[in-house]
Amino acid sequence: MKLWEISVFGISLLILLTGCNNNNSSQSESRDVWAMDTYMTMTAYGENAGNALDKAVEKINYLNGIFSVTSENSDVWRINTSNGNPVEISDDTAEIIGSAIEYGDKTGTLDITIYPVLKEWGFTTREYKIPDDEILDGLLENVDYSAIHLDGNEVSIPENYMIDLGAVAKGYTGDKVIAELKENGVESAIINLGGNVQALGTKPDGSLWNVAVKNPFAPDSTMCIVSVSEKAVITSGNYERFFTGDDGKNYWHIIDKSDGYPADNGLVSVTVIGDSGIMCDALSTALFIAGTEQAEEYWRKNGGFDMILVTDNGEMLYTEGIADNFKNTGDMTAEVISVD
Repeated sequence: MKLWEISVFGISLLILLTGCNNNNSSQSESRDVWAMDTYMTMTAYGENAGNALDKAVEKINYLNGIFSVTSENSDVWRINTSNGNPVEISDDTAEIIGSAIEYGDKTGTLDITIYPVLKEWGFTTREYKIPDDEILDGLLENVDYSAIHLDGNEVSIPENYMIDLGAVAKGYTGDKVIAELKENGVESAIINLGGNVQALGTKPDGSLWNVAVKNPFAPDSTMCIVSVSEKAVITSGNYERFFTGDDGKNYWHIIDKSDGYPADNGLVSVTVIGDSGIMCDALSTALFIAGTEQAEEYWRKNGGFDMILVTDNGEMLYTEGIADNFKNTGDMTAEVISVD
């Protein structure tokens, strides 16, 4: 079987950094870092921007270390090799697992115990293959986030279970980076953690940040621009990490736990815009798996965020909350999703 992967390093969104004045408040510092298997870049403004960004880099490296599924020194590794025994974990790991359980409960589709299935497909090792259905069925018997027992800083999972925080780690990290920048006096910043964009405040001149969202059918082009302040803009799509099997089909890394196959419920891209990075990260994955109708139903029932959906027939749908700050820059039709 000939397998190949197209990688865009998870960069689903671009930041348009134009329109800043040349004054003291717009003096900028930037930092780049490779972590969580992706390229991250951060730009902050103000006199203390450099020091704040250095602390943010330290935070990213720390979280990368404890969340890694492959590092033998990480909290996740110790959980996954615990043979069902309780493991003492850091405050951050306890917090992110608690949030992942919460969004699993809310959505019904997000499940951080899907790791053995991801591994079988080769998405964690890059040794790609289409698993036998019998093997998938066996692995899915050990996929159920509700079996995670979290008590303070102690966690346990059943034997043969494994977790992976990939669906929430970058969103959680983005929240912590923004908090670090705020604590160090930064009022204007933009970060891109492998496609997870988060804005602190506005641009130094008071204008909104313009975030360009990629076209999932032509990832080198932009389909729309959303203008935001103090928001996260996070996308999950079927075009970022995938391989093509000898059957000619593409298989991507967002797995539906109902059958162990890549989620194929009518959506090719989901972008979530909201106040919390971990919320946007979790929901972009969960709603991609859920499909168009369930995603719209979830938004109408719960609110608290906006979203841009792209269907497999080339239609773009966006919620009414961002209508005034949304610009269609591609050739897809765009339709507003309303509450009623």
